Amino acid sequence: MVKFLCIAGSINACAAVALGAFGAHGLKQRLSAEMIAVFQTGVQYHFYHALGLFAVAFVASRNPQSALIQWSAWLMLGGIVLFSGSLYGLSLTNIRGLGAITPIGGLALLASWLCLAGAAANA
Repeated sequence: MVKFLCIAGSINACAAVALGAFGAHGLKQRLSAEMIAVFQTGVQYHFYHALGLFAVAFVASRNPQSALIQWSAWLMLGGIVLFSGSLYGLSLTNIRGLGAITPIGGLALLASWLCLAGAAANA
């Protein structure tokens, strides 16, 4: 699990940097200021939670059998996809319905941090 989380964190951090550069340079002339801000929010939370995967890996190294750490990992990965992914999709397609997915991703991210806290308390 630790190796997987370090790889997932690294790939997600790389993707967040690449998407941030794409947003800053490739979308500046194509999207409204509002949609650039939406895209940037996706990038910001994507990167924060890529780093969060390393925190999950650290706690997993101390308590590898914890069910809470397993939940934290999957909730964080799913939250990245749902939260940041929906913001990327919304900003690029202007399909407003994608905004309904964002809070579900946000709840997954919040739950991942609470699971991580519980796992750390038991490590």
